[in-house]
Amino acid sequence: MSKVARVELWHVEVPLPATFHPSWIPGFPQNENRFTLVRVVTDDGVEGFSAGPAMGHERAGLGDLLGPYLVGADATNIDVVQQRLREMGYLGWRNWWIEPAFWDIRGKLANKPVYELLGGRAQPVPLYASSGEVREPSARVAEAEARYAEGFRAIKLRVHDFDERVDERQVQETARALGGKMKLGVDANQAWRVAAVGPAPRWDLARAMRFADVCADAGFAWLEEPLPMDAYDDQAELTRYARLPISGGELHTGGLAELRMMIEKRCYSIFQPDAVFTGGIAQTMEVARLCKQHGLTYTPHTWTNGIGFAINLQLYLGSGFAGHKELEYPLDPPGWVPSARDGILEQPFLHERGVLSPPTLPGLGFRVDERALRRFGKRFFVMDRKRLAWFSLRTRGLKATLEIDRARKAAAERPGGPS
Repeated sequence: MSKVARVELWHVEVPLPATFHPSWIPGFPQNENRFTLVRVVTDDGVEGFSAGPAMGHERAGLGDLLGPYLVGADATNIDVVQQRLREMGYLGWRNWWIEPAFWDIRGKLANKPVYELLGGRAQPVPLYASSGEVREPSARVAEAEARYAEGFRAIKLRVHDFDERVDERQVQETARALGGKMKLGVDANQAWRVAAVGPAPRWDLARAMRFADVCADAGFAWLEEPLPMDAYDDQAELTRYARLPISGGELHTGGLAELRMMIEKRCYSIFQPDAVFTGGIAQTMEVARLCKQHGLTYTPHTWTNGIGFAINLQLYLGSGFAGHKELEYPLDPPGWVPSARDGILEQPFLHERGVLSPPTLPGLGFRVDERALRRFGKRFFVMDRKRLAWFSLRTRGLKATLEIDRARKAAAERPGGPS
């Protein structure tokens, strides 16, 4: 049994080569790729990594909750890890992004990529170029032509205007200019509308239906998240109505339970859960299986950072849907480029003519560049067994610490261990 010997948390800020204006946060100029990194180390020296996107230092106190829950746990028992993260969620923290680190450990112990543990195999991965900014039609056409020249045969646009005629003109003019040589998708970013910085449009079912008609007439291949994430009945009605596939489901932190309900209601034709948010690899894999059972399509959202991309790439290859639909490849130069997206990885995930070679390294398929991590990151928490003992003594006192220790040992001695 490989037990968790140490847990570290790092705040990472990788500078972008140019300012990036994400369509999903109007008015927010982004100059860094920010995320929280977790490193889990077992008592036999195996390291597992994962990462969750961050606006700033909002997870500064997470370690005091995380460490006691994980230090000493069986690092290969995903069911127990899932339960511990669920328990942390009872206190208001949804931290499913941590779970993939334990799959990283399992893959390294087995000397296999995670997708093989999930039942998948190595195969080329077709990609669609996923833009991130809103642009005028002429600039959008130039962008699409640039991606076409690089080898992409599919691209996703962004629309986010208060005037729906502006959004309609963008999809119509882009489709007309490209003349059918690229598969086109469009993301309305309505599922998780953010208006904390600048104002953001709010769509209703009627507007979504009108826009779906425009997209279908223009020959678009899919329309992404045109309604609020909890408007389940409206989503299902739009999916029944639309003449093109409606996709979504990327940030549903309710995980498998919520997404199962949405699959049964047929809220979308294409489900795109991101394991960083939607219950980790274990729950998101079940979502993919349910999609297959219900005759729906699965392809994950990947727009977080290089580690988030790696996690969802493993799921894509392990899901049985590889090749059914292109995988999202976040790319929006000059600001959002692989060197910044994957800034702490030894090797960025680089495509060749719009196709990605499957990773072959064990675990999640990457190595962390320790020099880059020290340059762009700052460790703000570390806990091992010794630190855990001192933490318990300092915060709970000797009597409570001994009582907790007895309870932990009793749980470990039960048949099947902790659950």
